[in-house]
Formats: sequence, C-alpha cells, structure tokens
Amino acid sequence: MSAGSVAVVVTEEIGVPSWDLYELSIPCTVFGKPQPDLANPWYDLRLCGTGARAQDGAPTDTGLALRSPYGLDDLADADTVIVPSVPDPCVDEGRPLPQALITALRRAYDAGARMVSLCTGAFALAEAGLLDGRRATAHWMHTAQLAERYPKVQVDESVLYVDDGDVLTSAGLTAGLDLCLHLVRRDLGAHVANQLARRMVVPAHRPGGQAQFIDLSVPTRDDKGLGPVLDWARAHLDQPLTVEDLALRAAMSTRTFYRRLQATTGTTPLQWLLNQRLGRAQTLLESTDLPVEKVAELSGLGTANNLRHHFLKQIGVSPSDYRQAFPRAMPESTSSA
Repeated sequence: MSAGSVAVVVTEEIGVPSWDLYELSIPCTVFGKPQPDLANPWYDLRLCGTGARAQDGAPTDTGLALRSPYGLDDLADADTVIVPSVPDPCVDEGRPLPQALITALRRAYDAGARMVSLCTGAFALAEAGLLDGRRATAHWMHTAQLAERYPKVQVDESVLYVDDGDVLTSAGLTAGLDLCLHLVRRDLGAHVANQLARRMVVPAHRPGGQAQFIDLSVPTRDDKGLGPVLDWARAHLDQPLTVEDLALRAAMSTRTFYRRLQATTGTTPLQWLLNQRLGRAQTLLESTDLPVEKVAELSGLGTANNLRHHFLKQIGVSPSDYRQAFPRAMPESTSSA
C-alpha cells in the first residue's frame, strides 16, 4: 500500500513573521523520514513555500532559510496537503493571507487532496472556504477568533483534533503530532502507527476527542505515577478489568484513581480501557489471521458482536472491512499467550 505524497505549506511573506519551527517539524518528522521496515514506499514529503523569500532561501526571523524546489502549484499534485501554521499578524491582526495560497488550497481540494491544518493553519483552510459547515478546531488560544471570523465553521475548542474525512484540523503544538500519527494510522494501520510512535517516544494514540487543556491543578502525590499500572493493564487487556481492579493495583481509592487518570490522560478510566482494547483489536486484525471471535476475546471486548458494535461506533467500519484494508506485512504470533 502506497503512503502517498504529503505537501507541507510554509507560509513566508516579506514583512510577515515566519513559520513556527515546532509545528513545521512535526509533519517533517512523521512523513519525511523513510521507514522502509514499516512501509515501503514511505510518504513522499514536499515542502512548498508561498513567497519569494522562502523560495530564494533568504533569512527569516527564525534565523533559518527554506530552500525547496516546490511551490504552491505543487499542492494540487499531492495526496495530502498540510498547513502547519499561518503568520501571527494574519491571526492576531486580521491581516489577509496571501491570495495565491488560498487559491492553491482550493485547487488542491478540488483535485482530491486530503486537507489538514495544524494549529492556526485552520485560518487558511477557513479562508479558502474548506471548513464551511464543518466541525473544526485550532489551538484553544485562537478558537474564539476563528469562530468570530468564520461563523460558518463549527469551532470546537475542547478537542485535540477533528477528523472530518477529507478535511482534518488539530489544536496547536503536540496535538499536531497526535493528528499526524492519526493520519498514519488511517493510511497504514494501527501497527505501523504504534511502531512509529514508539520510535518517537510518544503515546501511540490519543483520541481526537480528548481535551486540549488538561487541568493539572488537582493535588497529586509523587508516587511513581500511573505508568506502571497502565502498562500492566495494557498487558492484561484480555482480562475483565474494572476501575476498581486498577485502583487497587495502584494502591489508590477508586475516586482518587479516577481523578488521577482523568487529569493525566484527559479521559475517563472506562474510556481509556476501551481505547486500549480497540487499539489491540486493530493490531490483531492487521497482523494476524485470527477469527473475529478470537480477536474480541484477546482484546477484552468479549464477543464478536461487541467488537463489531464498538468498531462501527468508534472507527466507522466493521472489523472485517478494517482487516481487508491493511495487508499483513509483519505477522504477529497467533497464540493466545
């Protein structure tokens, strides 16, 4: 399965502060470094500059320069177009975005590209009309401006990212990494995304509905954290785990464990367990030929009907359809041990 081409827009205009290095680095790291043992070919990454300064390699306010043979015209040839961020004055002061960029984004969408924004890149997609009538998000510091400036957009300020099929938006900073790994998961499957996340030393999967801003003001004890008990739970997903079981293993009351987990992960213990079970089921469906009934058992979802129910609700397809979408390139042991 081909991963496809990814065009990353680098907004750079004379007199306008330049791109955010952190958010630019995210798609470059995820899509730009070949991973031949995970998928071959890997993604074809292209950095596309918007202005003369970027294309000519002149210095920017970051102290770096962009040299790339690709420009806005190349967006229409990409399978995925990512806008990492837009210049601060275009967000804070309402200065117009380059019309050439807006036109290029519309052309890319009309040509069938999957459109993605990280953080304030949502302003560019909204200006191009690609978010009209859609649910979308951005960094929580800018969602009010996004909603006010583009009233046709259904802005959700509380989530990490929104997957609306062919148009996806994320909050800022690390949420952009969550969305890029989500794209890998969509394209190449949970096994590849999990292995890539492991190499990057980040969590394998944070659902898009997780809260952007996690309140860490609740006092907690420094008692090795929740890591050991969560690792134990992942290794025993085939067992009928309860919140009480995990709290007991963490030497906490059920109420304290609930608060600690929600403060740490942004989700409830039951939802966290369900997400882990679904992730395990995805990996088994991709990497083994086990029957659906066995996959349900090993992932802790019990029955095939229960697995199908949660798969359709959370992932949008049946387990059998999901399995057909991903070849088993790296078989996993089919034993139940």
